[in-house]
Amino acid sequence: MPKLKTKSGAKKRFKITGTGKVKFAQSGKRHGMIKRTNKQIRDHRGMKVLFKTDGDNIKKYWLPNG
Repeated sequence: MPKLKTKSGAKKRFKITGTGKVKFAQSGKRHGMIKRTNKQIRDHRGMKVLFKTDGDNIKKYWLPNG
């Protein structure tokens, strides 16, 4: 059997924590800040954690060695 390769787009977008949760950066922070409220800009700051089932799918299909 060949080795399982990590999807290179996924390794740029997701990080796996020490406890096995999957973290991701919020979208909507690249441009167009003038049309967003300050609350939206604040809420999209930093990293968030995916729901467990979504994180399990990411680890299974795109980050098998993560």
